[in-house]
Amino acid sequence: MNLFTMISLLGIMLVLAAIPSASVALVVTRSAMLGFANGVAVAIGIVVGDLLFASLAILGMSFLAETMGSFFVVLKICGGAYLIWLGFSLLRAKREVELKSTDSPRLSLLSSCVAGFVLTLGDVKAILFYASLFPAFVDMASLGLTDMAVIMLVTIAAVGGVKVFYALAAESIVKRFQNRKAQRLARSAAGCAMLGAGTYLITKA
Repeated sequence: MNLFTMISLLGIMLVLAAIPSASVALVVTRSAMLGFANGVAVAIGIVVGDLLFASLAILGMSFLAETMGSFFVVLKICGGAYLIWLGFSLLRAKREVELKSTDSPRLSLLSSCVAGFVLTLGDVKAILFYASLFPAFVDMASLGLTDMAVIMLVTIAAVGGVKVFYALAAESIVKRFQNRKAQRLARSAAGCAMLGAGTYLITKA
């Protein structure tokens, strides 16, 4: 994986991690109500869940690339189509995410971390997402340990970095992210990124 590919993957994952979502809402509300440390604990749980899904996607796609030969091209095209569908879905989405800052009993850092992990595990579609995204940037048939390590680091930097930022800016975000225009802008940026990645994956296949 070269530097340009690494930066491109990081950029797409940063945009996607920044979209207002249930995970963002959990980080922000825990941080606003219980303190920055709890927001970071939620972010850690989310990152661990994402790393698990990313690992499963990488191992699964690498195995398929080695055993299925030319038929793997069909899977890459299907993956590209899935990313394009995700992009259109984000561009057409109208649902807004509410960030509520209400009173809550104090929870431990461990419970905040577990909450983030469980929330992430609830989105099983993440495996399909990662399995569709990674082949656009890496040759899965010749994937080495270095490439896997880079993907893991990019995942940690993108997902973890964005969620920690949300935890740090929780109080102002609770107010500002009620702005529907800002949410639409974030979804539009992510949707365009998905359309580009999906199109690139299909043409590369």
